[in-house]
Amino acid sequence: MENKIDKLADILKRLNNNEDPDSVKNEAKELIEDLTAEELSLAEQKLVDEGIEAEELRSLCSVHIEMLEGQLNGLKASLPQGHVLNTFIEEHDEILKLLDRLEQLNSKIQKMKSDEESVAIFSDLKNTAEGILSAEKHHKREEDVLFPELENLGITGPTRIMRLEHDEIRLRKRMLVELSNSVNFLDFTDFKNRVNELSNYIVFNMRDHIFKENYILYPTAYEAIADDNLWSDMKKRCDEIGYCPFTPLK
Repeated sequence: MENKIDKLADILKRLNNNEDPDSVKNEAKELIEDLTAEELSLAEQKLVDEGIEAEELRSLCSVHIEMLEGQLNGLKASLPQGHVLNTFIEEHDEILKLLDRLEQLNSKIQKMKSDEESVAIFSDLKNTAEGILSAEKHHKREEDVLFPELENLGITGPTRIMRLEHDEIRLRKRMLVELSNSVNFLDFTDFKNRVNELSNYIVFNMRDHIFKENYILYPTAYEAIADDNLWSDMKKRCDEIGYCPFTPLK
């Protein structure tokens, strides 16, 4: 396994150095076909240990996702209702619906000439922005319960990236909520530009973030944490933190 991790780490390093992705992926086809999420995380960890910054590692994730396509359905089938990871995945489904709504609202707002064309759309924007921000307990459960257990097992590369992204996205989500309350106090062109900038950032980066957690982080956690009693304890800690307004029944 260690030799496989070394080879995979070398592939990721070459991708990070802008070597032709298709060439590298073709060369690594047999290795990638048998790849597990845990092995990917260990390869990422090896690069972190060698000094690659989390920001650089993030740029590799689109390639990583190609390697892991299809794992999510298998993971969901393995999880009982109410499992910590099952709840996270179901919450992701609800967050993705909110992101779709934000994308639609932004598209409509960008076509407006005046804020007097539709008052209801700004109320909808406010509610949607607040709905997206209400995912904070989802992130807190990850940061305070799931991530520490992975880090205790030495898996720190992926969690470092996810924490970084949480912080960056959280800032924009709060800015969008504030902006949604400011339509009457700003030049409408300026308002539209800021809505467009924040919405595009949030939609793109949250979708990307969710995909990486679903396809990389959660499968890694399921493979790495083998103790059912630990999962039960984690569930209790998650219950203490609480859930989101949109969390399905646990």
